[in-house]
Amino acid sequence: MPVVLWIIAAGMAMSALALVGSAALLIPERLFARVVMPLVALAAGALLGGALFHMLPEGITDAGIRPSFTWCAAGIVTFHVLEQFLNWHHCHRPVSGHRPLGYLILLADGLHNLIGGLAVGSAFIADIRLGIVTWVVAAAHEIPQELGDFGILLHSGWSASRALMYNFASALTFLLGALLAYLVAGHVDTGFLIPFAAGNFIYIALADLVPEMVASPRVTDKVVFFATFVAGLLILDAITSWDALAR
Repeated sequence: MPVVLWIIAAGMAMSALALVGSAALLIPERLFARVVMPLVALAAGALLGGALFHMLPEGITDAGIRPSFTWCAAGIVTFHVLEQFLNWHHCHRPVSGHRPLGYLILLADGLHNLIGGLAVGSAFIADIRLGIVTWVVAAAHEIPQELGDFGILLHSGWSASRALMYNFASALTFLLGALLAYLVAGHVDTGFLIPFAAGNFIYIALADLVPEMVASPRVTDKVVFFATFVAGLLILDAITSWDALAR
């Protein structure tokens, strides 16, 4: 099968993983209301773990320490400014129930998927077997993150159907990135996007999600949220370690 068909199939399959959140629709509403915040805590750990254990080390390897941290800082500052604009814009419009965090997570996830698509597409171009391994690692990374993202969108006031639709739309950037990698065939350096996206993830995790986790006064909630947050970190650490062994 031609490489471009492998890339298209991998891109569509990865985009379909965004629908994993639909599993939450099978859970009774009252029960799901209780698991939304643990999902948010899981997403916070996964976002922070992805940035610290995978994306920043990749950026440092490709571009060096100083440029990587510069682009990471740029990612943090950019999303801070963007959130301030969204908050201001949100306050000057009729209330829709959608908090700016929902839009931020979609933008960050879209950029992350674009970068992932570039990486997987490049791997398929180098070797189909390498492409498959890279796709599996990326998919293992996406599943906990997509579940968490779905929980974040619901927590931000999105309906389940709208959250699934927009989450799937943001996931299509993975296919776009994979096809872009095929078209440019390594002639364009996009390495700066990796630490930049890491900064996006760090900002969302620490500025938006962690404060949500610590807001509950109940000790049991704090223990559960902390445990799922650490689980998100450990899952991404394990996936990154497996990725290193696979290479």
